[in-house]
Amino acid sequence: MRTVPVALTADQAALAETVTGFADRRAGRGYLRENAEHLKAGVRPDFWPDLVALGLAGVHLPESIGGQGGTLGDLAVVVAESGRALLPGPLLPTVVTSAVLAAAAGQDRVDALLRKFAAGATGALVAPEHAITVDGGAGDTVQLSGTTGPVLGAASAELFVVAAASGAQTRWFVVDRTAAGLEVVVQDGADLGRDIGEIRFTSVAVDTPVALDTERAGAVAVALSAVEAAGVIRWCSDTATAYVTSRTQFGRPIGAFQAVQHRTAQLLITSELATAAAWDAIRGLDDDARQRTHAVAGAALTTLGNAVHAAVECLGLHGAIGFTWEHDLHLYWRRAIALAALAGPVESWELRLGETALHGPRTFTVPLPETDSAFREQVSEILDRAAELDNPGPSKIGDTDAVNPGPRRRLLADHGLVSPPMPRPYGIEAGPLEQLILQDEFDRHGIAQPSMGIGQWVVPIVLHRGTPEQLARLAAPALRGEEIWCQLFSEPEAGSDVASLSLRATRVEGGWELNGQKIWTTLAHRADWGLLLGRTDPDAERHRGLTMFLVDMHGAGVTVRPITQASGDAEFNEVFFDNAFVPDSMVLGEPGQGWTLTLETLAQERLFIGGVRDPGHNKRIREIIERAEYAGSREDALRTLGRISARGAAISALNLRETIRRLDGQPVGPATSVAKAAASMLHTDAAAAALNLIGPAGALGEAVSEPVHHELDIPTWIIGGGTLEIQLNTIATLVLGLPRK
Repeated sequence: MRTVPVALTADQAALAETVTGFADRRAGRGYLRENAEHLKAGVRPDFWPDLVALGLAGVHLPESIGGQGGTLGDLAVVVAESGRALLPGPLLPTVVTSAVLAAAAGQDRVDALLRKFAAGATGALVAPEHAITVDGGAGDTVQLSGTTGPVLGAASAELFVVAAASGAQTRWFVVDRTAAGLEVVVQDGADLGRDIGEIRFTSVAVDTPVALDTERAGAVAVALSAVEAAGVIRWCSDTATAYVTSRTQFGRPIGAFQAVQHRTAQLLITSELATAAAWDAIRGLDDDARQRTHAVAGAALTTLGNAVHAAVECLGLHGAIGFTWEHDLHLYWRRAIALAALAGPVESWELRLGETALHGPRTFTVPLPETDSAFREQVSEILDRAAELDNPGPSKIGDTDAVNPGPRRRLLADHGLVSPPMPRPYGIEAGPLEQLILQDEFDRHGIAQPSMGIGQWVVPIVLHRGTPEQLARLAAPALRGEEIWCQLFSEPEAGSDVASLSLRATRVEGGWELNGQKIWTTLAHRADWGLLLGRTDPDAERHRGLTMFLVDMHGAGVTVRPITQASGDAEFNEVFFDNAFVPDSMVLGEPGQGWTLTLETLAQERLFIGGVRDPGHNKRIREIIERAEYAGSREDALRTLGRISARGAAISALNLRETIRRLDGQPVGPATSVAKAAASMLHTDAAAAALNLIGPAGALGEAVSEPVHHELDIPTWIIGGGTLEIQLNTIATLVLGLPRK
């Protein structure tokens, strides 16, 4: 299925298709190639009147002045799709200019200018960094003087919105291209599809300034540039995927080779995070100044900062053909170069975001389209009672309110609030919206949402597939946190390849005898029960002849040996089964259904929808800075914080987009797989960044240096949920559809 950058709703997807259809009919790459000389000189493309007539240049402007009455989010859809189509001409600089000016809509003079934009006038924004100054003229006349650096759309613009320094203040003026003393010098731009130039102001007389928020104006320009870059990156990902699927070498598509699959999957991850970050930048434009900086700086780093990289990766997957003038890739590469350059050095954005992130993370509040207050009131009443109770604990897997058993946990379990998506009486059959309302109410009441640890993903399949007798014995203790579960899938010779497992389950009177070994079983040494996959028919195909068992971890013949990790902790285990007996009553489902139930176990996660939280990767780095424990300069430390914060926020934005899609009733998308892989990489990089920051203190042992302990504990995060290589395989074959062989 064709993906759409930025767009989330059906209406926005339709808007994106309108842009794509227009570009395919009137403004394809062939048009750009044929008219590059004129486009770079600032000549408006001949399709511009038709684009304006469709309302694409004024989708964000009020209907009262001739616009379409849409939002900046709608405009972002247009800009993103124009980036993917590589639409030539002055669309981006024009909509940036009109969007900045639209912040002052409602004033007669400003509305008159916006009407011009809605009718097809072109524009360019001159930001404060160009250092244009305000000079006093004769009488009350105000004049502008100075020469800009490269300005996108300068040669094609009819109207300029100019920031000028007046002492310590920045004032904004609208200047007509025909104004006396204004000269545009066309420059040779890297982008073959539009113009760039230098603007010279020589005592240019201007009218009364327009009241604009300078910081927000700059944010609008960067956010919309990032959105277009997201479209460029998406084209690189889509085009590379299509090429490796069809290109044949050694008798098979090159997309069947694992190295190519992983590189293609990595490019998709880059694209998805770039889209999420750009979308978040648009979403954050009307937040408070600090949150706006978080969002926009994050997009500058994650999207604009990766645009050139994405083009180069696309070229790498194409090989020499992508390096030719005839191939369209270099046209996108050129646009990526221009967009990234105009945004400014990534080092400056890292520092800016680091300074902001010191005060806290980017916030991701999920919009809840509630239509019925009855559910919230019902939940609130239960949580009111729960707040008067406690969980003295401790649990076998920790000592927090989320896992401890006690009166509060019992009340929540009895009302179905421990595993809410499950059918009653174990859950409340909560859909995505109800789950988010639940989380909101837990937060409001100051109560931690209960967790079953590993059982959070194991117990639901037991609740879903268990017999009445199994549920009567197992359900309540698990939900109440009184009994702990583990998952017994991996074996020494069958790690990620679960179907190749060899633990033998042999039929005996009244049940089955288990013989073999499981390994890397999280918290098995503390578990009461385990969900185990065993081979009951060794002659069947490897995905057949498997059966799921519910195993008493304290039973005879079960031996658990903790594995001490590099960090000194021991959370994983090897588990040995020597003639361990499991009665027929503890077979989950039917013998031979094990693989089907395994897939259902993995699918249970899709029933749950988590709220979007700060992933916390920057917390350790922030604390190092706050305690002044960094070995280098403070500026370098802040840049590190900014870099890690941007990536974490992009993952959160990706999760938020997926949550909104789920609330809209759309099926589960690829975001879960992409976010999981991206988080694995970020865990590794954030740990290394913290270790690097503390310098010589990193030579101390893990008992005194927390970053060292965290570094040594990294496998818990990057292997426990499936290795990155397996995650990339999944993205390549199941998300991108690349051939398995």
